[in-house]
Amino acid sequence: MKPAGHRNIYNADGETWMTRYPPQSALHRPPGQPLTAAEIHRCVGVLAANGVDTLAIHAADRIAYYPSKTVPTILDKYRRGDRSFFLGAVLGWDMTPEQIETYLVDSTHRLDGYVDLVEAGVDWLAETAKACRKWKISPWASVRMNDMHGNPKFQEGYYMHPPLFKNPEMRLRGVSHNPTAPLEETWRGFNYAKPEVRDHMMAILRDVVENYDFEGLELDWSRWPLCCEPDAAAGTTDMITRWHAEIRRLTVQRAKKSGKPCTLGVKYFGTLDQMRSIGVDLREMARLGIIDFVSPTNCWQTSWDIPCDEVSREVGPDVAVYGVIEFSPNFLLGWLPHQKKGNPNLGNPLAVNYRLSPACPPILRGNAAGKLVLGVDGIETYNFACSEQSGHWPWPEEPYQAEYTALRGLDDLKFLRGKPKLYTFSSQTGYYAHVLFESIAPFPTALGPGERRACRLPMCAESNDKLEFVIQIVVRKQDKLPPVGVYLNGCWPNFRSTLDERMLFPVATMTHHIPEQVGLNFSFPLSGIREGWNEIVVMNGAPKNHFADQSRETVTIVSLEAAVR
Repeated sequence: MKPAGHRNIYNADGETWMTRYPPQSALHRPPGQPLTAAEIHRCVGVLAANGVDTLAIHAADRIAYYPSKTVPTILDKYRRGDRSFFLGAVLGWDMTPEQIETYLVDSTHRLDGYVDLVEAGVDWLAETAKACRKWKISPWASVRMNDMHGNPKFQEGYYMHPPLFKNPEMRLRGVSHNPTAPLEETWRGFNYAKPEVRDHMMAILRDVVENYDFEGLELDWSRWPLCCEPDAAAGTTDMITRWHAEIRRLTVQRAKKSGKPCTLGVKYFGTLDQMRSIGVDLREMARLGIIDFVSPTNCWQTSWDIPCDEVSREVGPDVAVYGVIEFSPNFLLGWLPHQKKGNPNLGNPLAVNYRLSPACPPILRGNAAGKLVLGVDGIETYNFACSEQSGHWPWPEEPYQAEYTALRGLDDLKFLRGKPKLYTFSSQTGYYAHVLFESIAPFPTALGPGERRACRLPMCAESNDKLEFVIQIVVRKQDKLPPVGVYLNGCWPNFRSTLDERMLFPVATMTHHIPEQVGLNFSFPLSGIREGWNEIVVMNGAPKNHFADQSRETVTIVSLEAAVR
């Protein structure tokens, strides 16, 4: 049955309370100060104060992140300050000495936080649920079903793997989007066709459901979309559906015992057909009443044009559909022109970086509004606090913080109308893009003379006449740009643009496009925005000459950005 009262869902990483945050962060813990239960309660209070009504805390993936008494945990062999514990990961990655040092400092700080709590007799997972009760937030658990995120090539040496995973026979053979290339080791997740794997994961799920005070369980198949070998046979898919039905029985029994609901749902990555091809048949689970909600998404960059309205029709009226806001809007890079230190994480001598959604309220509002107009039942923000980790913002001298106040009202379309928003599209390629499963984006693309590219984008209609509506076409610079035009919802094409070196909205102190790119700003009446789906067409207006080489008249469209501001 569709759950009620879960509109503003915050999905917190299992390391959220333990991470090293900058001093300006709302979750900052002073150096040398041990992690305590009171600190967990304070951090949950920050979420409650900013409108979050449901906290989905990441409890485990293939191994428990909490001090379980029944299943393997990441702390089983760790001792405080033991940097050698992480060397298996370092050996599996290509890292500079500086990156290795940062990784070791961050990792020991994080796991030492777990140790602080264990030594104080605190189970942080149980304490998180208690804090939710105190602040009147619904506590959910989120379990990542096959998280290969951050896994090195040297699988057997990675500290986040349980003993069973180190047996190659328990893993998938791997995939590659290039059929002529070798299979990718980091896609060799658990193979759920193996009964040992299902038993191992069921033990974790049973522990979380039966021994902790949660009102919901999210099965996260977006980290990563790996279950069985692709093109799974019907019998295999039916087996995986029955296995999910066993999980449903756990949650039903929990609800009967506690007298409180225990909602079950799936966060997924790709299309419903793609998920079925790896054994996870969400349509059938919805039909059988196994799941109460689905959360369609991309992996790391936010989706902007997943047809959540169509997904809702597919899964039926008894299953909620939640729109997910991920870590970054897309892979359009920004630049800090005043910052002289380059970005070692991207191997770039300039201060360039991907944008981070939690630092830009208009990005959060635009993405939420675009999903709400399609009828989603709530908004789930994902990896919000992770944006404040040093690996994602490598300039500690630059002020950066996640805007927790921007979480308030993300589930309320009426509240969002009339406020600044950014809309855009996910990127075809990028740092963390998984092209097999990402929603298919129209950009980057090259447009030759006379060529057009049409795309659909959900937006909410506006009535505040003090705002302006600007569509920015970000292009790769060249000696002479051909005329670029934009159609909005079938209007006459607009070729009147102004060059702009700046992004439509800054992200912290990151304000400009990278030197190789520039924005073309087109103004449109605010009333031109339709409630729901809007069609935008980008055109290269140079005349087409079929008998001449016109490669110099081709323009590369890097991104389309739309601002209500």
